[in-house]
Amino acid sequence: MSASSGSAVPGRMRAVVFDRYGPPEVLRVEDIPVPAPGANQVLVKVAATSVNLTDWEGLRGTPMYARIGGLRSPARRVLGSDIAGVVAAVGPGVTRLRVGDEVYGDNLGLKGGFAEFAVAPESALAQKPAGLTFAEASTLPQAGSIALQGTADARQGQRVLVNGAGGGAGSFAVQLAARAGAHVTGVDNAGKLDYLRGLGADATVDFHSTDFSRLEPFDLVLDLVAHRSVFAYRRAVARGGRYLFVGGNVRTLLRVVTVGALLGLFSGRSLGLLIARQGPAYFEPVAERCVDGDLRIHIDRVFSLDGVAAALACVGEGRVLGKVVVTP
Repeated sequence: MSASSGSAVPGRMRAVVFDRYGPPEVLRVEDIPVPAPGANQVLVKVAATSVNLTDWEGLRGTPMYARIGGLRSPARRVLGSDIAGVVAAVGPGVTRLRVGDEVYGDNLGLKGGFAEFAVAPESALAQKPAGLTFAEASTLPQAGSIALQGTADARQGQRVLVNGAGGGAGSFAVQLAARAGAHVTGVDNAGKLDYLRGLGADATVDFHSTDFSRLEPFDLVLDLVAHRSVFAYRRAVARGGRYLFVGGNVRTLLRVVTVGALLGLFSGRSLGLLIARQGPAYFEPVAERCVDGDLRIHIDRVFSLDGVAAALACVGEGRVLGKVVVTP
C-alpha cells in the first residue's frame, strides 16, 4: 500500500458484496482486496457500521433515486455508509487524521462499511468521542444529522409530528424536538409506541389505525416515510407551519416539490424537501449531547458480516427500534 499505513493492514479482507439490485439474497460474503486510500482519503479498519434505510434502498435499487450513479447495476459493490473504526492508513494530502485515530462518519459517497476495511474522505470523518463505543458512534452520522436539521425549527410549545419515529433518525428527532420544548407526536407501528413514549413523545399514533393527516394540524411535520398525497400533507400542517419530506417514494417526492410547493405558497404553509447536509458539523453536536446524557442511543441488535442480509431486512421492513449495527 503506497499510502502511509500501520503494520497491520492485510492485502485482503472479508466484505459483503452484491452485483445486482434485488432482495437480501443477492448479498454474499467474499474475500476481496483491501482498498487503498487516494488523495485526501483514509483507510479505516471498521469496528462498527450502522444500517440506514438508504442501505436498504441501495440494495433494492428503489426508489429510483437510489440508483443515482448506477442505473442498471450498483455503483458500489459494498454497502454501508455510517462507519466507526480506527485509521489504518492515510492517503496524500491528509492533514487532520493520523494512523491510530479512532474516527466515525457518514461515508455515503463511497460506502463500503459492510467490510473489514473501508476508504473514506478525511472530510467525512470526525474523532470518535471517548465517551461513546464504536457501535454507538456508528449510529449517529446520518441519523443524527437528519434529525438535527429536521428539527432545527422546533420550539417551545409547538406541535411537532415525526412520521417513521421509531427508526434511527426518527428516534433522535423525537428526542431533539422534545428537548426543545415541543409537544411531540410520534407515528409508527403499534409495536413501537411504548418505545416512542420512553423517548419523550407526548402522543403516539399507530399508522395502521389512524391517518395522522386527519388529526389537529401541526407546526412541523418531519416525514421519514412519505407516501400520502400532498393534499393530505397540506391538511396536516397548520398555517405558518412546515412539512419536510425526508424519505419515501419518488411519486410523493415529485409531488411535494412541485404541487406541494404551490399549495404551500397559496395556503401560508411550507411543503418541501429536507436536503440534509453531510459532515461532522452536522453530527458532532448530536454526539456531544449523547455523551452528556441529554440524548439516548438505542441499538436494537448487532449483527456480524454474515448477518448483513438479515440486518438490512430488519431495517427495510420496519422491525427495528432505533438502530441496527454490524460489526466485522
